[in-house]
Amino acid sequence: MAGQVRILGTGQLLELQRRLRAAGHENLRASMQRRVRRAAEPLRDDLQQTLRALPIRSEGRKAGKRGGPSPTTRPLRATIAAAIRISVRNTSGAAGARVWVDKGQLPPDLKNMADTLNEGRIRHPVFGNRKRWATQWAQPPWWDTTVRRHTPRMQREIARVLDDVRRQLG
Repeated sequence: MAGQVRILGTGQLLELQRRLRAAGHENLRASMQRRVRRAAEPLRDDLQQTLRALPIRSEGRKAGKRGGPSPTTRPLRATIAAAIRISVRNTSGAAGARVWVDKGQLPPDLKNMADTLNEGRIRHPVFGNRKRWATQWAQPPWWDTTVRRHTPRMQREIARVLDDVRRQLG
């Protein structure tokens, strides 16, 4: 799914957060949150860069068909890339870092476009004309491939953060 990615060590993170809060280590807790966010930032940046450079191809115009300028000046890939966010939680059952597409930041007609691009097949009306449809293809699965490439590094970084905090707690 192109919507979100979570790196979780829920039990370890929750237990560590409880111990930090009980010991009154707000600085350590804030530092841990900052480091978890920093571990997820390269993934977000790479997802944005991959999406901005994602090739989308089409069949092209058929002989005798008319064309014209796009009815919108909105850049599709850049708009979606700008909506990729990071959130770090440490209080609920979903403790960890989450990288996701904030659909609230997207125009209504692009709410599901990140998932559609990840699947690789984009079918849409030609210039809004629902009697004529076109199909375009993206290189799938851009989201899944990028996440898989970053997952081992992020897991190592989160494990290192947890070890450092445990060591400082004594």
